Amino acid sequence: MEQGTTLGAEAGTEPAPEDRHARAEERLGTAGVAYRTVGGGEAASANLAWWDADADDYQATHGAFLGDADFVWCPEGLREADARLLGDVRGRRVLEVGCGQAACARWLAAEGAHAVATDLSAGMLRHASAGNARTGLDVPLVQANAERLPLADASFDIACSAFGALPFVPSLETVFAEVRRVLRPGAPWVFSVTHPLRWIFPDDPGPLGLTVTQPYFDRTPYVEVDDDGAATYVEYHRTLGDYVRALAATGFALHDLVEPEWPAGHERVWGQWSPLRGKLFPGTAIFRTRRD
Repeated sequence: MEQGTTLGAEAGTEPAPEDRHARAEERLGTAGVAYRTVGGGEAASANLAWWDADADDYQATHGAFLGDADFVWCPEGLREADARLLGDVRGRRVLEVGCGQAACARWLAAEGAHAVATDLSAGMLRHASAGNARTGLDVPLVQANAERLPLADASFDIACSAFGALPFVPSLETVFAEVRRVLRPGAPWVFSVTHPLRWIFPDDPGPLGLTVTQPYFDRTPYVEVDDDGAATYVEYHRTLGDYVRALAATGFALHDLVEPEWPAGHERVWGQWSPLRGKLFPGTAIFRTRRD
């Protein structure tokens, strides 16, 4: 699960001592925040460097929650074992886009699927390879930009993504078109992202994160920059309508939009996700779609 940590105008970072975002910022020389247009090349370069720099801290902080072979859709803790949003995966070829350490793909493999996992970051795939070794689930791992998947046409029965890739690319349509290309007709494409409503609030799990500071309709990318103004981290905002239109434009039918509620007794804080915010407004949107 690739997980963005920065959303909103006055984006905060995780509290000490688990301030992994700040550690990655130090490694990359992040000096400030900007809102500006960012093209695909600059975004890919920045986010590749970001996830490589953050991979070890990410795994140390979230690895136990995500598991070695478990499919967790979101910080609310919704699991595919319970939700079954992908349907029956046994014997199916399943593609995970933006796999991070590939726990989801290994869960799929354990369920009898023929899973393949892709991610932009070699650092994250290093942890995915280690997870393969620990579990004995030898999921094929492919380093790839989600906008250019090095996979054959119509070669998969299902595609999924749990907080992977989509927030970090400038064109949803490009990624959706690539996913459509590698899927067989009628195949499901299910993905989770930060709920677009969260964009309007500061990236803070506490009371400060309950006050609106950013316009929902402002789609200007959030960019962290170094002293020379070069991007070190890029995240793109889309409205719910933007996702629906991009799906329709690329040949996907939307069948459901799942907004997981914060479960009773779930006390884990993950970046800007917390019980305080979770009981008031959604933190995750899961789109269940199908290729035409």
